Amino acid sequence: MKVLALFIMSVTLAGAVATLVISTPVAFSAQKEPRFPQLKVEDLNEQQRPVADEILKVSSIGISGPYNPLLRSPVMADRMLKLLDYLRFNTTVPRKLNEFAILIQGRLWTSQIEWVAHYPLAIKAGLSESVANDLKEGRRPANMQPDEAVVYDLCLEAATKHAVSDATFKRAREIFSEQQVVDLLMVSGTYASVAMLANAAEEPAPGGKTPLQPLPADH
Repeated sequence: MKVLALFIMSVTLAGAVATLVISTPVAFSAQKEPRFPQLKVEDLNEQQRPVADEILKVSSIGISGPYNPLLRSPVMADRMLKLLDYLRFNTTVPRKLNEFAILIQGRLWTSQIEWVAHYPLAIKAGLSESVANDLKEGRRPANMQPDEAVVYDLCLEAATKHAVSDATFKRAREIFSEQQVVDLLMVSGTYASVAMLANAAEEPAPGGKTPLQPLPADH
């Protein structure tokens, strides 16, 4: 009887998880009062305004998205903007692989903002749509190039296991320099932080787009 009871409980829990995965997209209700009301450029204070001016030079979404909560802490926002400038435009990692690393974090965090912003950039940089779409569905992408597979394993292990195996690190060093490995790990950690902030702030993606479905509970 105990075995039967445990079996029934496991089936019930599995069904509940499956329903949650299928029926609960990560979207923020437009009817709910925003956690951080959208800032307007004309209302920014003397600390926020110069940072916003720099954001507007590079942002395709203005000061919305993660920049909206970031600007509540203008000194930190300024430091973060400088870090993102390096990790986006001056990193030692090839653009395709760098955008792939960002997409991996966007997928792990079900960050609609990061996916909407970086999916087209990754494709433009040369990542195949099949690899990106497998990632979108929560699958290990098939047909990855050797360097893409190393990026996937390195970034995924660091983010989900909070460690990197000797085998994965060895593979990474066979392809990448020490600086490139550091840059890959730092772009992963930084975009995990950005996704955490945007999700906690319930910042919607442009146009309210929600291309990502939640990952299964075991992720």
